[in-house]
Amino acid sequence: MTAISNDTSTQTQHPLRAAGWMFGALLSFSTLAVAARNVSEELDTFQLMFFRSVIMLAMVVSIGMLSPGGLGQFRTKNLKGHLARNCAHFVGQFGWFFGVAAIPLAQVVAIEFTTPLWIGVFAPFLLGERMTLVRGLVLVVGFSGVLVVVRPWEAEIQAGSVAVMVAAVGFALSMITTKRLTRSDSVLCILFYMGLMQAPMGLLPALWSWVMPGPEVWAWMVLISTCGMSAHFCLAKALSSADALVVAPMDYLRLPVFALVGYVFFAETVGIEVVLGGLVILISNWLNTWLEARRTRRARAAAAISS
Repeated sequence: MTAISNDTSTQTQHPLRAAGWMFGALLSFSTLAVAARNVSEELDTFQLMFFRSVIMLAMVVSIGMLSPGGLGQFRTKNLKGHLARNCAHFVGQFGWFFGVAAIPLAQVVAIEFTTPLWIGVFAPFLLGERMTLVRGLVLVVGFSGVLVVVRPWEAEIQAGSVAVMVAAVGFALSMITTKRLTRSDSVLCILFYMGLMQAPMGLLPALWSWVMPGPEVWAWMVLISTCGMSAHFCLAKALSSADALVVAPMDYLRLPVFALVGYVFFAETVGIEVVLGGLVILISNWLNTWLEARRTRRARAAAAISS
């Protein structure tokens, strides 16, 4: 989760409402992980992503047709921006789905939480933001937690861990490009091009090992597509109901929730290194969010004084 503006003067705070939306997000993310793990037993990752994109595209088009503006909502003047976003997001999604099938769910979440740290790495180059000494130290602390989780000193690094780390980089680049796209295009428009562009990206490599899904797999795929959309919708609603400093700690509950889900559904155990490394990553994320919130408040206070 990235740092979001915390201007309490322009946003009414509803922490209980935000908690309700975050509960919906946690439920959606957890269900998505369970469904993806089950689907991965029959389909490879590319085929999973192809079907997910097609189903999501159908849902978005249906919503667009029934909402004000109709299909005209999908017009855009920034196809290159959408292509860049979806290339990055496709890499992120592939790494995440691959990791969910390969390593414990708690480990997936711990490594995925490095996404805001990667945004901190890329932001100075892609968004023109300034890299300060404090920000640099926060990044060092966060990535030290990654070393504890991934354990690169071991003889063999798990492919799933590497895949989720690549996913975090892809998600970070996707979020940065999404930030640019939201200046001109709606969320529904962004989701439309996500499905439209990522479907062929998944189809071409999926043809090499194509398997015709059975009825049970189709049910899981519909659940994956639905939960993917609902998770991000609930997260957006939570952020619109309260400050990021209120919402972020709720999102961090994904680590213990995924650990519980992994234990209940897949008999997974969580090693001490995942717990310790995850805590270090979460602390660095909280510091990153707090520093960004403080910087935003100071900038707006200075602008108010100068005006």
